[in-house]
Amino acid sequence: CFECCIKCLGGVPYASLVATILCFSGVALFCGCGHVALTGTVTILEQHFSTTASDHALLSEVIQLMQYVIYGIASFFFLYGIILLAEGFYTTSAVKELHGEFKTTACGRCISGMFVFLTYVLGVAWLGVFGFSAVPVFMFYNIWSTCEVIKSLQTNVTVPGDQICVDIRQYGIIPWNAVPGKACGPILENICNTNEFYMSYHLFIVACAGAGATVIALLIYMMATTYNYAVLKFKSREDCCTKF
Repeated sequence: CFECCIKCLGGVPYASLVATILCFSGVALFCGCGHVALTGTVTILEQHFSTTASDHALLSEVIQLMQYVIYGIASFFFLYGIILLAEGFYTTSAVKELHGEFKTTACGRCISGMFVFLTYVLGVAWLGVFGFSAVPVFMFYNIWSTCEVIKSLQTNVTVPGDQICVDIRQYGIIPWNAVPGKACGPILENICNTNEFYMSYHLFIVACAGAGATVIALLIYMMATTYNYAVLKFKSREDCCTKF
């Protein structure tokens, strides 16, 4: 029984297993936190920066579309992670010859090569997603830091806080004719104290961290799938001992 357990544990693709857990965690954080943070962002814009619905109608549609895309990303990576993990089990078992003599087919090597290519493409795409997810963090950080400046100036009567403003229109997310478009002084400070701002800011940070974790998971997948494909192709030509 002990030898059987050791043999079974020897066929576990630990690299793919770690990457799958990290991928699931990263995608869950990115999709869940990003979805809620986008909803909070729309609420902040509607209540404080763009009171006319027609001014931010396009932005609302874009955010709603992004939320639907988040649903698709979560579903796709759930299935893709399971498939890559299964492919890792298959390849590791074949390489270590756990179920008899090493055997592979051209179709199996072709499938492994396809996973290598697709994982590389997804890795490059998620680098872009990671960079894009840092944009709202930067915007919210600018607003938060401005509020901190206003709080620090409350004890200094020579510099009124009403002159310090944040104009959301300069980021291009709402048109220049949006009313009021900006918030100054105590109004801006009240915005920073709302639950929507606090939650959206921190959720965007967590979503960005989730995107980073997914990038790391895909890098591990790249190494694992590339190694598996190389070993399969090499062992199909010559019988040799390989460690994984």
